[in-house]
Amino acid sequence: MWRRSKRVPGDWEVLARTRFGHPEAGALRGAVWVHAVSLGETRAAQPLVTALLAQGLPVLLTHMTATGRAEGARLFGQAIARGQLRQAWLPYDFPRACRRFFDHYAPRCGLIIERELWPNLLAAARASEVPMALVSARFSARSLRASLRMGRVMREALAGLQQALAQTQADAQRLEAAGARAVTVTGNLKFDVDLPPAQLRAGHAWRETVGRPVVAIASTREGEDALFLLALRELPRPRPLFLLIPRHPQRFDQAWEQAQGLGMRVVRRSALQAAPGPDIDLVVGDTLGEMPFYYAAADVAIIGGSFVPLGGQNLIEACAVGTPVITGPHTFNFEQATRDAIEAGAAERVHDARQALQLAAQWLADPALLQRRACAARTWTQDHKGAVARSLAALRDMLGAERRTGR
Repeated sequence: MWRRSKRVPGDWEVLARTRFGHPEAGALRGAVWVHAVSLGETRAAQPLVTALLAQGLPVLLTHMTATGRAEGARLFGQAIARGQLRQAWLPYDFPRACRRFFDHYAPRCGLIIERELWPNLLAAARASEVPMALVSARFSARSLRASLRMGRVMREALAGLQQALAQTQADAQRLEAAGARAVTVTGNLKFDVDLPPAQLRAGHAWRETVGRPVVAIASTREGEDALFLLALRELPRPRPLFLLIPRHPQRFDQAWEQAQGLGMRVVRRSALQAAPGPDIDLVVGDTLGEMPFYYAAADVAIIGGSFVPLGGQNLIEACAVGTPVITGPHTFNFEQATRDAIEAGAAERVHDARQALQLAAQWLADPALLQRRACAARTWTQDHKGAVARSLAALRDMLGAERRTGR
């Protein structure tokens, strides 16, 4: 954690007492505890947390990373201001730290978003009689192999969950094979995320001002920036305007320097006073919380994390905006969603960065095809909404239960 805090900006408080289970100021007792480990999980949890708040329930929202905590503060600022939601660090997975956490906060139940499973934490939850559920759970074949390698420790942790609400049937089958009980398929919360209308309007207006096609290369991971920059340099002019948006803020400067080193005409999003002119090749997206803007400003989105073996990033948000998607070969973190999007005509898979840029150029050269892809993307996301309602129905007893005392 200390090494990571040196690479990623933010207030990490790596050795703070709160990281060891001691209470944070103004903590809620008896709240619904939602754990969203980092940035992606916090965004995915937004519609669920919003629904809990709308029911009048108090919410304790925990994180492990500074970026996740900052995003939670941004998304739920009003609920924090009125005292209905509190944020805290998830304690490190030490037995005593976990016991302190439950002794102080005494949550009525715990909802873990996607797959953040810690054996000591779940053991302390059982000892404190706090029912736990895994929500919008994704469990890849790689996760199953890792879980089986851990043997009894992980099997007992999964068996301690009262419910596991899986994204897909394949996730459910793998969770059951790893030892989870009461597994139900409720869908992916990311389909229910409400994108900020102001950002969408601003993105569409920005695209009109640019006056030429825009391709977003979004959520790139380590090693991908160079792949795309080298492939981009080979493209003939005139070119579309490219947006290069690294997944993590510690790589903003690196992407900027790499583009400059290759002789490209590049600007930072944070330095733009107006839409870039025709002399600009590339805009480095060096701002946080603006992904809906970037997708709305783009005609095509290339989703990073999938051109190196890291499992891919979320393609649902781009499709919800109506921006068709191109992914690389490595999508095991979002495999079912990627396959479904490809089948629906909302996305296409290619082998490398060069092919991705070539396919984007083909789509841009055929406006009718591009429009069909955009309509398919919107329809696909609309058809898969409803995970929040299904999850709340499955969790009704846990959410309404009074907090039991004793161990």
